[in-house]
Amino acid sequence: MNRLHPINIHTLAVQLLTLFALALALPVNAAAPSESEERRVELSWPERIAISTMQRSPEAWAMREHKNLSQPEWGYTYGLILMAFERLYQRTGKPEYLDYAKTYVDQLIDVDGQIKDYILWEYNIDSINAGKLLFFLYQKFDDERYLKAMRTLREQLRWHPRTHAGGFWHKRIYPWQIWLDGLYMGATYWAQYAARFDEPLASFDDIANQFKLIERKTRDAKTGLLYHAWDESKKQHWADPKTGLSPHFWSRAMGWYAMALVDTLEYMPRAHPDRDELIAIFNRLVTALQPYQDSTGLWYQVVDQGQREGNYLEASGSAMFAYSIARGVKRGYLGQDFLPMAERAYQGLVDNLVKVDADDGEVHLTNICGSAGLGGDPYRPGTYEYYISEPRRDNDPHGVGPFILAGLELEELE
Repeated sequence: MNRLHPINIHTLAVQLLTLFALALALPVNAAAPSESEERRVELSWPERIAISTMQRSPEAWAMREHKNLSQPEWGYTYGLILMAFERLYQRTGKPEYLDYAKTYVDQLIDVDGQIKDYILWEYNIDSINAGKLLFFLYQKFDDERYLKAMRTLREQLRWHPRTHAGGFWHKRIYPWQIWLDGLYMGATYWAQYAARFDEPLASFDDIANQFKLIERKTRDAKTGLLYHAWDESKKQHWADPKTGLSPHFWSRAMGWYAMALVDTLEYMPRAHPDRDELIAIFNRLVTALQPYQDSTGLWYQVVDQGQREGNYLEASGSAMFAYSIARGVKRGYLGQDFLPMAERAYQGLVDNLVKVDADDGEVHLTNICGSAGLGGDPYRPGTYEYYISEPRRDNDPHGVGPFILAGLELEELE
């Protein structure tokens, strides 16, 4: 948190609540807990890291400290982690989790339902994702601001530029490119919107095509893994001049796609002719990932090159796989025999990448790739060296969000 900013009443309340919860749930020093301490309320890992997140950043928009923001920012990473907070609220009924998400949204949507600094014609698919927070908020509070913002984001998708086969460009500044990341950002939002507001089946035809197209373009015939992106024009320096593919299998890119599949299937009509195909795509992806799961339960930053110098076991992709697989098993999209993959992944995160401060019990998730992409300025070439050199962050929402989501899914399966 940037401590130059004044703390409002909500922020102070969050600080007091989180301090109280930590005091109840966690030992205050490194000594082994007494029998009486063990009988205290024991919080799950999702709650423990959520409480620690609120303690570190009473204002959600300030949680990415390395960005040094001076004011709230609408962004996909906040949509990811705060959706996890909404689900924590739905599971526990504790209002502080919902308040944390709602306060963020209310700082960015004005009285007319306008999203701060959002520009539709930039056609940034990432800008859609935080809109997922609005569905539950609108349902609970019946605030028209949320509905207006949801409609604006849906309008972007009506006009969003596409490849010739109909795939959404990742951004206007990244022409002719479809990235695995974009399916989670755009298609899943559209599926939820279409289901909520009774759009015709043609919407779901289009949504399913987004998934089928990108798998067809990015799937490697030998491994079954998916390359990060495809450039229809084949003009990008990162693109293979014959195939248009980026050169590597990035774990988080496939994590975004896996989450997009499992979350979109939630809203795909059961009678839709493409529903079974999306389930088949999901099974193909999880089957392809299985041989590359490390003995720790985790996956490497560059999935198929675990023994190569500089590669590392990465938290966000591993957590996304754990969430997607656990939810897929629970919903019946995957067989029960896949469940141990999710369980090993989550336990691997806890055993290897979760750190707990001895003095105050604060929980940290480490080894999170802070950000990665393709193209742009400075140019990101998609090489192996590029992916392993992107800075690693502790507690970045890319990892904390799916860590909470995965924990909640696995708790329900116990």
